[in-house]
Amino acid sequence: MRNRRQFIATAGTAALAPAAMAAVSPASSRPRMSNDALRALFKDPVWNRETTARLEADTAPGKFVNGYVTGTVCGVRDGEAVRPLFGFEVFSALRVIKQANGSYQRMCRELVFYRDLKTGEMMDTWLNPYTNEEVRVVDVANDPFNYVISEYYPDPPNYGGLNTVMPPRRPFLRDWALFRDDMVILQSDIHLYYRNALDPAVWPRESAGPMNRVSELFRYQIRRDDIENPELTHLPHTGVWNRVTPWLPWMLMGPAPGHILYSGTFSSISGIDAVPPAVAKRVLERYPQYQVAPEKWVDPSLSSLENYVRTQKPAPLKK
Repeated sequence: MRNRRQFIATAGTAALAPAAMAAVSPASSRPRMSNDALRALFKDPVWNRETTARLEADTAPGKFVNGYVTGTVCGVRDGEAVRPLFGFEVFSALRVIKQANGSYQRMCRELVFYRDLKTGEMMDTWLNPYTNEEVRVVDVANDPFNYVISEYYPDPPNYGGLNTVMPPRRPFLRDWALFRDDMVILQSDIHLYYRNALDPAVWPRESAGPMNRVSELFRYQIRRDDIENPELTHLPHTGVWNRVTPWLPWMLMGPAPGHILYSGTFSSISGIDAVPPAVAKRVLERYPQYQVAPEKWVDPSLSSLENYVRTQKPAPLKK
């Protein structure tokens, strides 16, 4: 997932609130800096680097941060209303390690599970209402998904060499804004168009076509007092995440017109105990190592589609 990845809801939202509230630091007794002084920092690439590292993970040596996202996956087709299909749950573990040049290695493991909207249970199979076919649900397990946080924007993910579009190098100046005088908002979006790892000739039922069009849109909310507190090595936050992507490969929609829309709420959390029991159970049973962030940089970083190609087999053609 950028990016969430790159700088990276419903009933589960209630589970976010206690963990997020518990993580917020008490109000600082220091005088608040002026609005103009804070806005000036928004235009400093080094401040952006340091604040992003504190937001993504924890800059204290040896520490890492878990993240949680919950929401709904909808299907979008011409000629009909947007259709909620199933829920999703994301659990991640992120670590940053500062380098000699001041940059940070940002290292991440992330899981995505899908759940039934009626029962709330994690799904292993799903009845596709578009095709009336019961399909096998495939969890997302990305390990690693790494990039470097520096005074310059990181290159877009190359997805194993599939994305060759690299924009010019530019200072790392993110889209910050003051909101209600006590909150800082960060908007962070990415829009990609690159070659699909799922070759339609090999994956006729899984592949939406030769190219992928993917957008991810993040809206972070951070307390102003936390951002201005240099003693906080991690910035507690909540926010909203949306992702536009082709049909998921395990839906077996092939090149059918339409696409998927993820819409969810995210937060940094204290650990596995802060997520719903069904999510924790699946993490502990299937992917226990994902509770802890990576400790060493490993290449390559692949997305869910490249990992799908590596771990799955093409579905038989329908008779």
